[in-house]
Amino acid sequence: MIDYSVYMMTPTYSKDETPKAYAKNQVAEIWTLEKFAKHISDHNGVYSRGTVKGVISDMCECLVEQLLNGNKIQLGELGTFSISLSSEGAESLEKFTAKNIKEVNILFTPGVDFENLISRADFNPVASRIAQKATLKAEKAGESTVNLEAAKKASSNASGTTNTGSTETGSDDSEGSETLD
Repeated sequence: MIDYSVYMMTPTYSKDETPKAYAKNQVAEIWTLEKFAKHISDHNGVYSRGTVKGVISDMCECLVEQLLNGNKIQLGELGTFSISLSSEGAESLEKFTAKNIKEVNILFTPGVDFENLISRADFNPVASRIAQKATLKAEKAGESTVNLEAAKKASSNASGTTNTGSTETGSDDSEGSETLD
């Protein structure tokens, strides 16, 4: 189940200045490599958590090595890893050197197991993190009402930013200006 909240945002790529409502997923928890390896080992029972963790760690090291060797790595249902370069332009082909290259970026193209996740997903609308926090605070204080506008303004002032410059994708790891259903 994917929990999501709805936010009013103006997409950064849009010339339309009118904010629109967009969904942002709320991350339930962040899993460490240790926890994920245990989950994998619990599923098949053949390999221990340590073995799974070791294989994943070794895979990452080898993946980086091979990408830096200029190879593209296809990992079956997981997907394909490759690199792209970001560089500053030069006046001519002759004047371009490796010093113009500023970044090596990792590209990931999802495999078949990651295609069409929307057809396999269930969605659950929930209050924003700001609203949840304000409600809990009011409950603990024995209050029967919650001032959501004040909570939004306090959060906006505390972070110094709002979500008006965000895109419509992403997760609800940070707070912004939201609309509740």
